[in-house]
Amino acid sequence: MKFQVFKRPSLPKWSWLLLFFIVATLMIYIMNILEFQNKVKTIIVFSRPVTPSTDTHHDFCRLKPLPPEEAHEEALLLKFIAWPETPPVPSPLSLNTTSDPAHSTFTILPQRGGGQWHVGDKLEVLIKMNDFRGHPKKSGGDVLFVRLHSPTLDAGVAGKVVDHLNGSYSAVFFLPWEGSAEVEVTLVHPGEAVTELRRLNREDPDRILFKSVFQSGSVTETTTCNVCLRPTQQPVCNYTDLRTGEPWFCYKPENLSCDARMNNFNGGNQPIITTTRKLFQSGVNLKVSIPASGPASVTIFPKQEGQSDANSSSVDSGPSGYYYRGVWQALGGATVHQFNTSSAITQCLKGKMVHMYGDSTMRQWFEYLNATMPDLKEFDLHSKKQAGPFMALDYANNIMVMYRCHGPPFRSTVVPAIELHYVANELDKIAGGSSTVVVLAVWAHFGTFPIEFYIRRLLTIRRAVVRLLDRAPTTLVVIRNGNPKSLTSFIHSSTNSDWYSLQQVKVLRAMFKGLNVHLVDAWEMVLAHHLPQELHPQPPILKNMINVFLSYICPEKGN
Repeated sequence: MKFQVFKRPSLPKWSWLLLFFIVATLMIYIMNILEFQNKVKTIIVFSRPVTPSTDTHHDFCRLKPLPPEEAHEEALLLKFIAWPETPPVPSPLSLNTTSDPAHSTFTILPQRGGGQWHVGDKLEVLIKMNDFRGHPKKSGGDVLFVRLHSPTLDAGVAGKVVDHLNGSYSAVFFLPWEGSAEVEVTLVHPGEAVTELRRLNREDPDRILFKSVFQSGSVTETTTCNVCLRPTQQPVCNYTDLRTGEPWFCYKPENLSCDARMNNFNGGNQPIITTTRKLFQSGVNLKVSIPASGPASVTIFPKQEGQSDANSSSVDSGPSGYYYRGVWQALGGATVHQFNTSSAITQCLKGKMVHMYGDSTMRQWFEYLNATMPDLKEFDLHSKKQAGPFMALDYANNIMVMYRCHGPPFRSTVVPAIELHYVANELDKIAGGSSTVVVLAVWAHFGTFPIEFYIRRLLTIRRAVVRLLDRAPTTLVVIRNGNPKSLTSFIHSSTNSDWYSLQQVKVLRAMFKGLNVHLVDAWEMVLAHHLPQELHPQPPILKNMINVFLSYICPEKGN
């Protein structure tokens, strides 16, 4: 076999030079692209934009402006909840000129026109605040809680406080029961402490340290997160929710991308340099009773014949209800029934899907139902104990109860980043209808921020509630507001003050007024009860809350 050999034609010398020039040019172009990409990586990381904090947060804790209509509503809300001007904190700090409950007094004023008090009347009390020297205060702004109660009748009702801006206050009580009644007045904070609480929310909204762990393979880093991050040279990961616009940021880890965020957790309290701790002393000026200058109790007689019923059901004019024989009685609105057995609760919830969203005070409701209804079995979702989500099912009665925590800020425990869902987004996933019940409690984790941040969160939730009721008008929506709690020190007060919660309660009431939603007034239900005030109300109070909730679902059901 023979092979024919062909000779490869030779190229001209100029062709080799042209080829070399093309290859060299291509190499330079590729190197320029790689260099550009390396530079870009420092400011763009995958799907989450990372920008220097000086660009995004040129004004510390500045929130995005609202549309004109909502901006106007916010201005009206801020005016509505405006607290009286409070005195400055003395410098150097001395308690001498601050409000002292031990030197202050309250006096029950005689019945107008003389005579006796009867059921349905109003009882008026005059409160005079003095300082630690015994001198009358000349300014207002003290935080006072007032309660009328009867230990023998296991009865109680919250009163309304009017600040006269001159060191004196009036407390007004609706008289709903017959028999004995004792007045109780408590100084929660002196006005000077409110001055400090205002300053803290303005200057130190980041005093709760939110943290996130970032992980990729064996590399792990932890950084600080917040809606308010102080300007530094460190880049920031922007986790602002695309649908609701709710802001949340973390300092970017040094060696990992923003997409490597694993969780969110409470990293403790930021050390605060302050000289005002004396304004928050348990047993001195923090939740301390004020003595009476005379009798502290009255006797209430039966309603007089022909006496008109006092309209006390209005949020603006009187209490939402009262306790009698340990049972909460609503004033106006739906009658509260007693669901004293598990079968009564089961019958009420039969065929219902109950969606619970919020903080641990909402989780407490899930736990109550889960423990009270023997046929309701929790489905193990392998969730974190405090954060959830949780689900319980009763197949025989077609009942589903679920709980999910709200999105940031959430300061309780470690929550996987993938489980940080905003309430508004969750509501938009619900079809709704007569078998659907939605329950919300969003308040306890917002105390350290300017109230405008809470207003914006409620605005996004309200818009979602309106959308839900538009597409499914028969959906039942119930909202639980905040409640007073135990305050024993500066740390408790600076992060969980009842003054912060009181502003939230006022905002929530006003914002959802007029909508087809129902309120469980946890604020008054805790304030009116004789048990100590706790973040998570004790079982007798909790049972009454659940009875109010179930009465909205089953208004015609009896015992």
